[in-house]
Amino acid sequence: MKSIRQIGTLATLVALVAGLSACDGMTTRQRDTAIGAGVGGAAGAAIGGNALSTIGGAAAGGIIGNQIGK
Repeated sequence: MKSIRQIGTLATLVALVAGLSACDGMTTRQRDTAIGAGVGGAAGAAIGGNALSTIGGAAAGGIIGNQIGK
């Protein structure tokens, strides 16, 4: 069961990196928000291991990334 979780986390990180390759047309603040949401979601999934912690981590990371990008 733990290996399935690790595979899911790895797949999420690969999707994150692939999605961030489309960030070249974004402003710095938009890019920082997207990166923060991705990192926060991955951290929430790794720490909590359920959908609620992933969503919460993505939301918190997006807000932090947006505020840092000011």
